[in-house]
Formats: sequence, structure tokens, C-alpha cells
Amino acid sequence: MQKSARDMILSLGLIGLVAGVVWLFLPHDDSDPELKRVDYRVELLTARRAASYPVAAPEGLPKAWKATSVRYRGEEDEAWHLGFHTADGEYIGVEQSTRKPVLFIEEATQGAEKTDVTQKINGQTWTRYDGDHYDALVLQGKDGATTVVTGTAPFGQLTKMAQALRTE
Repeated sequence: MQKSARDMILSLGLIGLVAGVVWLFLPHDDSDPELKRVDYRVELLTARRAASYPVAAPEGLPKAWKATSVRYRGEEDEAWHLGFHTADGEYIGVEQSTRKPVLFIEEATQGAEKTDVTQKINGQTWTRYDGDHYDALVLQGKDGATTVVTGTAPFGQLTKMAQALRTE
């Protein structure tokens, strides 16, 4: 009985030692993975040909802002999405759709509430929305589509994105 207990303890010790050595050689990088920049030019040209409204995309943004996602779904209320990450790790999305504005804004802003604050950007009146997850700037009903600039970024960066939007 004594010999089997001693063998068990030695076996556990050996297993612990092997596990410790394996743990030392495994990478332990807890940082977020590097986000890949996407080239959205082809999707933008496709969306601009297919959509019944002028599709917006930014020009002249800081190089450190990375486009990380893009899609156009013509069969789903002509929905255009372009996602960016800013230099300080915030997210900004440009969303456009011909979907019923109330439903589209609710979804795009993740439930943000409309405020009484408006601002003129490039001669157009945008409405601010405040939310727990995302804040947003909304341009409603221009050319048959609603445009939403939304994300975790502060309003200054959302405004910068809205200022950079061009439809040609």
C-alpha cells in the first residue's frame, strides 16, 4: 500500500513537471489580434451601380483609420455597410439602407435614443443619437435612403467620418 501511494505521488509530480514545461513553451500573447485593412473599392463600385440611392464612402480620412469590413446586400433593403477602426481603437460604421427608417436606425445604432441635438455637416442636417453601446449621427430620407454614422467613437470622430462621406 505504501509503495503504490509513493508511486502515485511521483507520477503526479512528473505530470506537473511536464505540464509546467509545456506551459512555458506555449505563446502567451493576450493582446488583441492585428485587424486587417480591407480594400472596399470593388464593393463600393458594385454598390454604386446597383443601389437606387447615392452610396456614401469616405475620402481623405487619416491613414491610421482602417477599413475592416464592407458589404452590400441589395436584396436586403439595399443595405450598405462600411466599418472602420480608428487609430485609438474605436469603431465607426457607415450604414445606409432603404429600409423603413425607424427600424433601420434602431438596428444600426443598437438602440440609441434620438436627441434634440442636430448639426450641419456639409450643408445637411444630421441628428445625434445617444446610446449605451453606440452613439450615432443620422441623416434621414435623403435620396430615398437613410444614412447612419455610428460606433463607439466620440461624436468628434463620428462627425469627422460624416464630413468625409462622398457619394461619387
